[in-house]
Amino acid sequence: MDEELKIALIGGSGLAQLFSGVGENTKRHEGISTPFGAPSDAILETSMDGVSVFLLSRHGPGHVLNPSEVPYRANLFALKQLGCTHILATGAVGSLRDEFRPRDLVIPDQIIDKTRREGTFFDHAAVHVEFAEPFCPVLRRILIETANSQENSSHKTHGRGCYVCMEGPAFSTRAESLMHRVWGGDLIGMTAMPEAKLAREAEMPYAHVSLVTDYDSWRVKTSATEGEALLDEILGNLNAASENAMRLLRQAIKAMLQRREELAACPARQALKLAIWSDKSRIDENEVRRLGSLWLKYFDQPKG
Repeated sequence: MDEELKIALIGGSGLAQLFSGVGENTKRHEGISTPFGAPSDAILETSMDGVSVFLLSRHGPGHVLNPSEVPYRANLFALKQLGCTHILATGAVGSLRDEFRPRDLVIPDQIIDKTRREGTFFDHAAVHVEFAEPFCPVLRRILIETANSQENSSHKTHGRGCYVCMEGPAFSTRAESLMHRVWGGDLIGMTAMPEAKLAREAEMPYAHVSLVTDYDSWRVKTSATEGEALLDEILGNLNAASENAMRLLRQAIKAMLQRREELAACPARQALKLAIWSDKSRIDENEVRRLGSLWLKYFDQPKG
């Protein structure tokens, strides 16, 4: 893999705070312009163990963007423009299974999309990426093996799970939560889609570290904890899981640098090679240039 390794970390504002001050010569990329508007926030570029790392707070400063309002297309396009090659994302989830406990981490392998969001960059061409494995198997393997090499007595890292992505922002009814379990869902969250799909279209291998904060509404609460005390408990679980994820990600970044040959085999790296079904000669020249960062290399005679 001759290309420089540049890793994007996408997470909530809590993760960005945990990483603040880490690395040397941190640079803020502000005012980034994309064909889909501005990203959620300035993108912080730093160095960790000799690897270029780009930090993006998914919900923006102060966590003001709800899951439906996150500019997913702008976020992923901006990272592509900055030369990012791989993405490690995090996000809070509810558990749909007894064995996925609060404060645990999960490296999901499958996803069910219930959202109604704009899920493609290619509005004016027929582009069909392969998506049977929505999370990069190579990145997942590195994360799982890294987690297995760490001693964790306070939590467990699960090497598989099916993430159900719902629109939100309200949480599930109990009937919906029970239905998600019947579907085979293990986790419920609101942000992994269309993020994972857009990463595939941008040919950036993507893996997700899911932070379990609580059990979803399928599970009748046996604790008397409610109201603000319950919220404090959930936020405490989120903070603990974020710290667990930070340790895992830092070690995984080191492993990625040492295992660069494996990263060359990530399927997403050539996701568009067979995915452009439109007659390329019929695609508008302005559209080719507009999305040049994504697909220009697949046009025999680049336009303009």
